[in-house]
Amino acid sequence: MKLESRSLSEGARIPASYAMGVPGDAGPVPGPNKSPHLAWSGAPDGTKSFVIICHDCDVPSRPDDVNKPDRSVPYDLPRVDFFHWVLADIPVSVAELAEAQDADGVTPKGKPPGPTAYGKRGINSYTDWFSGDADMGGDYGGYDGPWPPFNDERIHHYTFTVFALDVASLDLPARFSGPDVRAKMKGHILAQASISGTYALNENAR
Repeated sequence: MKLESRSLSEGARIPASYAMGVPGDAGPVPGPNKSPHLAWSGAPDGTKSFVIICHDCDVPSRPDDVNKPDRSVPYDLPRVDFFHWVLADIPVSVAELAEAQDADGVTPKGKPPGPTAYGKRGINSYTDWFSGDADMGGDYGGYDGPWPPFNDERIHHYTFTVFALDVASLDLPARFSGPDVRAKMKGHILAQASISGTYALNENAR
């Protein structure tokens, strides 16, 4: 199975067009936040649906130092997964998503999760990040791009993966997350393909 993109290049920095946060004159500001183009091929016989997951494996495990101008997030702080895109039950007839098809700009309080013509949107991890914020809190469905801490010493790595499944539907609830999909996919993955890129808002990140 093969995954290609006109938006992303394997191992390269993710262009600002696909980021939720970009550098501004006085600090990070909301970015274009377009979902990237993806196209996949070579799914094995028996494929009945697809899933897309994008996750960042470099998110700080503790928020204590995040986005504090008087300190940095240490490079060696343990890291956890943050889900940027969860799209399940993609019909087997769909093998490509256009740029900006699932996001085009930052939507305060999030885009609605649930069914679309090209799959079922789950909630991404900004749902937890903005929880309790009166202006931004809500369910963030579909794609929302990178916005790593501006003071993080570590470059963040983002992996976009398409999974070919042997079931037409994962029978997910109306509201579901990346870990929910990972659990439901067990035993049903026929093939998968990925593209990974990097992003940082700290120019000294390594």
